[in-house]
Amino acid sequence: MKVGRQAKIIELIGRYDIETQEELCAKLNAEGYEVTQATVSRDIRSLKLTKVTNNEGKAVYKTVPGNMDFSQKYLNILKNGFISMDMAQNILVIKTVTGMAMAVATTIDSMAFKDVLGCIAGDDTIMVAVRTVDGCLEVMKKIRDIVDT
Repeated sequence: MKVGRQAKIIELIGRYDIETQEELCAKLNAEGYEVTQATVSRDIRSLKLTKVTNNEGKAVYKTVPGNMDFSQKYLNILKNGFISMDMAQNILVIKTVTGMAMAVATTIDSMAFKDVLGCIAGDDTIMVAVRTVDGCLEVMKKIRDIVDT
């Protein structure tokens, strides 16, 4: 429940510019998660979210890209959401639990792999653009190491 809720938080802040805990709470409630502001506050602290200024000058919640000191929460999202992966040349295709693709893609983006150009996520599938075939194999190995531990 907690991991699913936190995955939804990562998905929501990736999709929307969320300025307040109350706004995040309302979006979670609209998605079927019955939460209070106190729960959202604990999740924000646990996920180590930060506020950054967007293009409109508003302070919104975001993950910290490139932070190599991943909290266990991010790793749990990857482990719990991951089903399988395969590659087609330099494109990595990751299958996830239904509804978890956006959160897993955000986690992968936050890992800042040097060869990953970006991710596109649907409901249960992620396409990861990687610079080279060798880079794709390396990313697959790193992801496999994480999900198999």
